[in-house]
Amino acid sequence: MHFRDSKRKVDYVLAYHYRKRLARHPAGVGSPEPMHGSASLALVSNGGSGKGCVELQQQDGGQHAPQEPPRPLGVEVIELGPLDTLEEEKRLQREEYERSLVEVGLEIEKDPENKSQGLSFVRIHAPWQVLSREAELLKIKMPTKKMYEITEEGGILKTLNEIWCKLTKPLQPQVPQQENTNMKTLSYPFSREKIYLYNIKDKETFFDNATRSRIVHEILKRLSTKARNSTGIGTLIANHVYDAAYPLHDGEYEGQNDDMNERKLLYREWARYGVFYKFQPIDLIRKYFGEKIGLYFAWLGLYTEFLIPSSVVGIIVFLYGCITIEGDIPSREMCDQHNAFTMCPLCDKFCDYWNLSSACATARASHLFDNPATVVFSIFMALWATMFLEQWKRLQMRLSYFWDLTGLEEEEEHPRPEYETKLLQKKLKNKNITTENSNEDEKEKLTWSDRMPGYAANFGLILFMIMLTFSAVFGVIVYRITTAAALSFSTNETTRSNVRVTVTATAVIINLVVILILDEIYGAVAKWLTEIEVPKTEKTFEERLILKAFLLKFVNSYAPIFYVAFFKGRFVGHPGHYVYVFEGYRIQECAPGGCLMELCIQLSIIMLGKQLIQNNLFEIGIPKLKKLFRKLKDERTEPKEMDTNQSKDPQQWDLDYLLEPFTGLTPEYMEMIIQFGFVTLFVASFPLAPLFALLNNIIEVRLDAKKFVTEVRRPDTVRAKDIGIWYNILSGIGKLSVIINAFVIAVTSDFIPRLMYQYAYSQNGTMHGFINHTLSYFNVSHLKAGTQPENSPFAQDVLFCRFKDYREPPWSQNQYEFSKQYWAVLSARLAFVILFQNLVMFLSVLVDWMIPDIPKDISEQIKKEKSVLLDFFLKEEHEKLKLIESFIAPDKQKHKSGTKGERIRAASFCQFNRCQKGSFASFSSQHTEV
Repeated sequence: MHFRDSKRKVDYVLAYHYRKRLARHPAGVGSPEPMHGSASLALVSNGGSGKGCVELQQQDGGQHAPQEPPRPLGVEVIELGPLDTLEEEKRLQREEYERSLVEVGLEIEKDPENKSQGLSFVRIHAPWQVLSREAELLKIKMPTKKMYEITEEGGILKTLNEIWCKLTKPLQPQVPQQENTNMKTLSYPFSREKIYLYNIKDKETFFDNATRSRIVHEILKRLSTKARNSTGIGTLIANHVYDAAYPLHDGEYEGQNDDMNERKLLYREWARYGVFYKFQPIDLIRKYFGEKIGLYFAWLGLYTEFLIPSSVVGIIVFLYGCITIEGDIPSREMCDQHNAFTMCPLCDKFCDYWNLSSACATARASHLFDNPATVVFSIFMALWATMFLEQWKRLQMRLSYFWDLTGLEEEEEHPRPEYETKLLQKKLKNKNITTENSNEDEKEKLTWSDRMPGYAANFGLILFMIMLTFSAVFGVIVYRITTAAALSFSTNETTRSNVRVTVTATAVIINLVVILILDEIYGAVAKWLTEIEVPKTEKTFEERLILKAFLLKFVNSYAPIFYVAFFKGRFVGHPGHYVYVFEGYRIQECAPGGCLMELCIQLSIIMLGKQLIQNNLFEIGIPKLKKLFRKLKDERTEPKEMDTNQSKDPQQWDLDYLLEPFTGLTPEYMEMIIQFGFVTLFVASFPLAPLFALLNNIIEVRLDAKKFVTEVRRPDTVRAKDIGIWYNILSGIGKLSVIINAFVIAVTSDFIPRLMYQYAYSQNGTMHGFINHTLSYFNVSHLKAGTQPENSPFAQDVLFCRFKDYREPPWSQNQYEFSKQYWAVLSARLAFVILFQNLVMFLSVLVDWMIPDIPKDISEQIKKEKSVLLDFFLKEEHEKLKLIESFIAPDKQKHKSGTKGERIRAASFCQFNRCQKGSFASFSSQHTEV
């Protein structure tokens, strides 16, 4: 964690691979002796001994040698090939960049390059002068000496809160906390002029490790090199000058030693599956990883907590279906063997007439999810989504207050390396690189016309990808049709009777595999499409990438579910006039109990499969494979030479380099947003979705925690006030879920036809006769030639067969046309959609209005903090003036006959003093302005 002097902290590390060509004299071949002279040396820039001063530091004794190290005997430089020329150019860029680091005040330490090729590290330390200067520039809020009391709400809320704290005490993580939780330290943007305001006990520990690394990272981003016009460490890594740049973790996360660090504490209390029942130490996560990652885990924790009530209600709805299944009249009628409903063949020629009672199991299972409680649950989930988003806004505001993010300004971002490269190419093309118009060049930027090819490629490829998804869905539809037809030819009775179950199960598994494959492809394609757009800043890049990836993955994940919910069985035609996909292959119909059961199967398998395979197995397995591959690659490329500089125990920068690079929070958010869609969009068909999401998230929180603590390099701390564009996506899904659930209940389920029958067509106001009411008649003599069942034992006895639809009977004048009941049910369905949508939207707006975005106590505390800050400033300035007076008063008495210069100084101080005392109000107003 420190330089070789064991005093200066390593705040940041740059890693690079080097390769050099050395030739030895024949006498020295095979002898490592010549290298011993430099093997124990480390190159250090010592900021304390002058700017740019470079020293050589012995590992063991720490002795300094002012001269350059002597070249080892028997070594000579040979001619460079093309690869060596490139390597030499990289070396020169590294040297120039490291000189720039020293010039801005940073201190660096390098390992000697004592092998022909290998891995080397540059360790960076930021002294107090640099930290204080940059903290002022970045306006980093730091704790002052002042603490003030947080006023708590009294009454019943306080009592309930105390009871809750006592009940949940065993669930709290054992992490160090502020002794008095009712007190808050006043923070203010760091200023070297007002350094007396801050609570600086030790300059080495005043800025914590996360803040130190953030400051160094900001310096690394803005420093440039003349070679290839590179700006910042991002460009250098993109050009492979450096391999990686990262801050260090706080030591080992497990081990026998008793030295406790924040990383080990996070591992013990947060990043293990054994502590899944505990709350997350959000403040410690924020302190170690930064506000952006802290907000992600706070959001994930709140989402997981909110899944608990929705899971309980979902289980109640499911149990209601189980309890009332025996009393469901339509399913009893369908299962009754005496009701001989002879159904029309499911396919041409090879399918026979069949009895509706054979579909008894499907009908009974459908009732578990297709019952009146489902409608109530859909309304509940729409309000649940609104309440979740409202509660998140409140929690976000609370965290902003306690984390000192209120009033956080948007920081000016540096352009991305790709943007600068593209801009440089444009300048070269226009031949504008001259000294005279250099000012104009700085203002030059990429225009809409420059990005037009990228936009065109984006539009075309996204359209192609969406069509590819639809093609995959269509391919699975064709698989269903052809497999169902093929299994119908089987001589095995069991195979023929289980055709629908077999086809549904295998089709859903194929869908899942296709979704998983396309998800990985779409992630890579979205990234590439965003790169060719050449966004200027990282924030713009991230937002555009999120939108593209979400669009593609949303369509990919939900297209098969949308097909089953809203399209399957809608356009099949009727007996004697079926719609065919290919010659002889009819479009599939829904099961006699409706498509809701199939929708439930489809949703559950895709949701559980994605969570288990993609979110868990991929997240655990892929990083381990990448780590193994990188380790094998390094071992293969590096020659096995003795490295006398390498100590027996690997250093922290060596261990961290082996970890997976941090690639951002987009994949973590994306999988949770897609899951949020499964939980809300089609919840009417699968009330147990919140339960499975809850079980997954309990594991997901610890899986992500373990990944961040043990498997990923420490991310750069990033300050953020909110979760950004993800909130807008969540809000959009919440609104879309209302519309989709309205259509699922109205169109996919039998809820509306049942209501219509019970209150409009039933003679006694019960559901008796509902099945007969929903089945239309068809005269078998009207079947087209060649489509009648072959070798059917029932052909002579069957005059009419039944099919599920509202159509006129064959003895009607308008035979097989849609009946009046069809139009009445359709009107009721549309009316229900409008009523449901408006009711739920109204309730959502009401909930939104009733719950304020900013908690009342936080709003008051923010006002109080401003007042306390002003009073604190005035008090400190007043004490400062008193101190000046105490020095001036005795000086005036002692040196009345002093020199002219002394009199002038004293006069200026007195004038300053009189001005301040005489006009205290003006002083106050000046401070208010500041």
